[in-house]
Amino acid sequence: MSKPIIHQDTKLGWLKAMQQHPLMIAGPCSAETEEQVLTIAHQLKDTTTTVFRAGIWKPRTRPGSFEGVGAVGLKWLQRAREETGLKIAVEVANKAHVEQALLADIDVLWIGARSTVSPFIVQEIADAMNGTDKIVLVKNPVNPDVSLWMGAVERLQKANIKNLGVIHRGFSTYLKSKYRNNPEWQLAIDFQNHFPHLPLILDPSHMGGRRDLIFDLSQTGLDLNYDGLMIETHTDPDNAWSDAAQQITPATLKQLFKKLQVRSIDADAADFKIKIKNLRKQIDTIDSQILSNLGSRMKIADEIGRLKNENNVAILQMERWNEVLERMKTASKNQNLSEEFITELFKAIHQESIEHQHTIIKNKP
Repeated sequence: MSKPIIHQDTKLGWLKAMQQHPLMIAGPCSAETEEQVLTIAHQLKDTTTTVFRAGIWKPRTRPGSFEGVGAVGLKWLQRAREETGLKIAVEVANKAHVEQALLADIDVLWIGARSTVSPFIVQEIADAMNGTDKIVLVKNPVNPDVSLWMGAVERLQKANIKNLGVIHRGFSTYLKSKYRNNPEWQLAIDFQNHFPHLPLILDPSHMGGRRDLIFDLSQTGLDLNYDGLMIETHTDPDNAWSDAAQQITPATLKQLFKKLQVRSIDADAADFKIKIKNLRKQIDTIDSQILSNLGSRMKIADEIGRLKNENNVAILQMERWNEVLERMKTASKNQNLSEEFITELFKAIHQESIEHQHTIIKNKP
């Protein structure tokens, strides 16, 4: 894989110290046995992996599932580091986990999505980590709430933790999706606008939930200038004790990394700059037209609201809404737009129309 010049000047020093872009974090979802940990670590030593990850405390959705080997796994990770030279990483979910991980001199600690949703848990972890020079990574919360993600980072910053980064693993949704967790790329972009100096790492394993989606998600992340990848790897993925469907072998990881393309932030060619400037002007013009059309649409929605109010008719008309949505989904196929995108777009437009009509009915007797 070619490595063009990447401008990482705004990123934290720990990422530069790794001397690799993109940074590769890999290893099994769960540490199962000492032999399994060491075998995977040795196979990853011959890849571009810099950090070896393995879960030893596994917060499961329901009791009775495999919940990790516990603190004994720390010794296995230490041995893996001694034998391979890879840095080691574990997930921590409470004060006790942090204390044991720091005592074991773990290099990288990450806070999982289930923990990030709770400010109480994050604060407990931040207090336990106070002032540590270890690398601390924060996964996005399970639900699509950028404020929770930002709040977790801010709590860690207030605890004087300098070597911070974040992991984007996607967000849960009740909607039908091919992903285990919807990417919601714009939410990660919004987060980056608030914390441009924090390294951003993609977790395509949890995002996709299937190994066949890992490459495309990884390439999308690199196309969006993510700083690294965290990919779950196992020597026998189908028989892994947890998350079997989303893990790949170290050999597959090696081939995947060879196929990935790293993009530069910009290009110096004059021809490129002229062409992209013209195309962006076209985008700006169309965006203005879209905004104007939406404004016109809402004015019509206002008129409908007044008519409904005069005739004592309910705002929500499910038959009409379903008709509009189905018509737009069908029409989107001719515009090369995904059904998922059109659904989300028109749900937002419909919600705004409802708000407009509600305001009219509320303010007019």
